[in-house]
Amino acid sequence: MIVDSHCHLDFPDFAAELDDVVARARDAGLSRMVTINTRVRRHADILAIAERFADVYCSVGTHPHYAHEELDITADDLARIAENPRVVAIGEVGLDYFYDTGPRDAQEQGLRTHIAAARMTGLPLVIHSRDADADMAVILEQEQGRGAFPAVLHCFTGGRALAFKAIELGMYVSFSGVLTFKKSEELRVIAAELPAERILVETDSPYLAPGKFRGKRNEPAYVVETAKVLADARGRDYAAVAAQTSDNFFRLFSKVPRPA
Repeated sequence: MIVDSHCHLDFPDFAAELDDVVARARDAGLSRMVTINTRVRRHADILAIAERFADVYCSVGTHPHYAHEELDITADDLARIAENPRVVAIGEVGLDYFYDTGPRDAQEQGLRTHIAAARMTGLPLVIHSRDADADMAVILEQEQGRGAFPAVLHCFTGGRALAFKAIELGMYVSFSGVLTFKKSEELRVIAAELPAERILVETDSPYLAPGKFRGKRNEPAYVVETAKVLADARGRDYAAVAAQTSDNFFRLFSKVPRPA
């Protein structure tokens, strides 16, 4: 059993063969998938997918690229949507200084609003952080000081300091296909050092296909390849890492029922 904690099944890349994509994931041993919202105003589309497949759940949130477009959405709005049993997380939300598509003050405002929603609901906050380690660490520490909330740094590509700050604050760190890239040796070292009970795996599909499938569209079934590389980095076998990351997922995403 293994879980894809972060994918985007509502993206156009999957529209023509979504049933086949989910079937391949099941064949690869996936028990659960969480398809992640990037625009609250399009949440109905992602919820429809989660309601269509018994093993797919979803989140609600605004990606930092679109933060400035949805600043009127409140923590109460997010919490209300999250009452749906298929909605199991808040986000993704965060800071992206690589593309800088959204104004940085809007990104920060959106992040703090989503943190408030995670605190209200007890659902995990799915955090996007790219080239923003220092500011992200400051905000997370400030906000945890105002009241605890569960969270995961998704598709982690940051430095060791941010990874261990997240651990210090009681959060989780999730690795995507980036972990498998030849240039990601430093990332594999970080992945090997983190506590076993705080790591997750994901695809972030349709992006970031792991090395074996580089250049192809990514999909949830490929999370197996990331878990294999994570196992190698940690000196464990695949089955142990698949089991550990799945247990971690169900602990963090506590609203998702474990398979019978």
